[in-house]
Amino acid sequence: MTTTAFPVPRWAERVAHLIPLVLLPQCLWRLPFAFGFDMGSGTGSIGSLWISVPYVFGLSLLTEAFALLSFGLIRGWGEVAPNWVPLVGGRRLHPAVALVPATLGGLGATLLFGPFTLGALGIGFAFDPADNAAWDLLFRICVLPVGLWGPLVLALTVHYSVRRRASAPAANANRVAAPARPR
Repeated sequence: MTTTAFPVPRWAERVAHLIPLVLLPQCLWRLPFAFGFDMGSGTGSIGSLWISVPYVFGLSLLTEAFALLSFGLIRGWGEVAPNWVPLVGGRRLHPAVALVPATLGGLGATLLFGPFTLGALGIGFAFDPADNAAWDLLFRICVLPVGLWGPLVLALTVHYSVRRRASAPAANANRVAAPARPR
């Protein structure tokens, strides 16, 4: 369901599509570690393949799944629960159902990954040196975009809040009063 009570501007659509893409380089960077390739970091293997492969691939898939949840801030399923959801399917969602996790997730991603971006830019903490400059450059290129995740989610969250607040009077005007029960 892509329709919303009020139209979503083009910038918000683009931001929602950008969020999974800013996480993709880091997810791809992580994959060789599952097979014991240290990507010039000198850290060696992270353990048995039976553990490292599911862990690293699972972490990358989970990261991208969380990124895809940002589409709920610009799609109809962020306003009305899909029909297949038990108990609440087809009902209009209270804005807090999306705003609280989106705000906490955006703030958490900013606090967690912001230092990675600053470190990749040479501000704040320093990363362990790589084996050579090429590995170091590739690492910084892959880690740098992840710091945008939190701010982009927060921008969509603010837009969602404003859009839902604007749609509330329209939704209330469309409600039909329930007939009075006979006594």
